[in-house]
Formats: sequence, C-alpha cells, structure tokens
Amino acid sequence: MSSFYTRLLQFAQQFQKFYTRQFSPMMEQSGLTMCEIDVLLFLANNPPYDTARDITLLRGLSKSQVSQAVDDLVAEGLLLRTPDQKDRRVVHLSITASGAPLVQRCQAIQEQCSQRLLSGLTPEEQSQFRSLLNTVLNTSIL
Repeated sequence: MSSFYTRLLQFAQQFQKFYTRQFSPMMEQSGLTMCEIDVLLFLANNPPYDTARDITLLRGLSKSQVSQAVDDLVAEGLLLRTPDQKDRRVVHLSITASGAPLVQRCQAIQEQCSQRLLSGLTPEEQSQFRSLLNTVLNTSIL
C-alpha cells in the first residue's frame, strides 16, 4: 500500500509541472506569472469566493503571492477591487471586461489539461473519476 502514496505524490508533482508548462505560451504572450493566472482562474471558476483571503485559503497560495498578484493584476486593468459595503476590511475582487478574454483563453487551456489527463478513460470512467475525486475532496481533512 505504501507504493500508492508514492505514486499519488508523484502524480501530484508531475501534474503540477505539466499544468504549468501548458500555460508557458500564455505567460510569454501576456507577461503574466503563473500565480497571476492562478488568481484569475480561481476567481473565474469559483464565483462565490472573491477575496484574496479566499484565494489564499482555498487555492493554497501564500498571502504575499496573492497580494502581489492582485496588485499587479489591478495595475494591468485585469482585476477590480471593490470594498464590501458591510465590512470595509473586506475587499471583493472581480475580473474586468478587458480581463475576460484572457481568462477565457486560460480556461480553454485548463480544459485541454483535463482532456489530456482523462484521455485514457472512457466517458463513463471519466464521470466516475470526477465523482470519486469530488467525494474524496469533499470528505478530506485538508
């Protein structure tokens, strides 16, 4: 059973490298860092979670990384900061109209990564894999 853990960790590392490599052309074209792309994609893919704190907690990026990425994305006109009307300590983040096309291209890259990851599975197996992964992630202690 211990080889299972080794293989699981190996998969996580290999997938992270593969995933980042797929965004290399986008990073070169846009001048964005992978962290900035991660912030944009997190906000696009998780609409209820729209603060830097949410990104830090749920995406696992450090506060300093998220803070720098948000500052840079705001400066580039890709993100907008909106103070919360009830709690001024909370700042909501949203993708601007000029950032939306870039995010759509990044989401297409994500979809290609997903297709490649699951390409060896039948449609039924892909559905089972997604369902099982959601179950494991929803019940995990992480």
